[in-house]
Amino acid sequence: MPLVACEVRGVFVATNNTTTVPLVILADRDDRILPIFIGIWEAVSINSAKIKEVLPRPFTHDLFVDLCEKFSITLRSLQIDSIDNGVYYAQLVLVSDRREEFLDCRPSDGIALALRADVPIFVDECVLSAAGQKSSDLPDIVDLATFLEK
Repeated sequence: MPLVACEVRGVFVATNNTTTVPLVILADRDDRILPIFIGIWEAVSINSAKIKEVLPRPFTHDLFVDLCEKFSITLRSLQIDSIDNGVYYAQLVLVSDRREEFLDCRPSDGIALALRADVPIFVDECVLSAAGQKSSDLPDIVDLATFLEK
């Protein structure tokens, strides 16, 4: 199926009486929302990249981007290409010596890298069809920065 360009709407925390879970929200041009539940450290890293925060020491995702630059590897895009039992699968598209390579990765790591490298994020149409939601269907969420201030 075709790949659909998506953007990172933000990093949030979903809360209810029993749990608190970070998530990143992607959206396409038709405003279909794709929430992906992630770990807290990935949430912090994605949020840092989204707001273009420059830290005194590099996160692991910064290190990866720097390594690629030093060895002339271009990060071309991220593709979130499948979902199986609620688990998303993704691939980084890399180019080195005019050869394109696909590297399996967790979507959260791929998003953190894509934001840092300023490359597009694509989601397979079948994933959006299977897991896309309307904004009104999302659980109660608060943005990560607000949550961390509490």
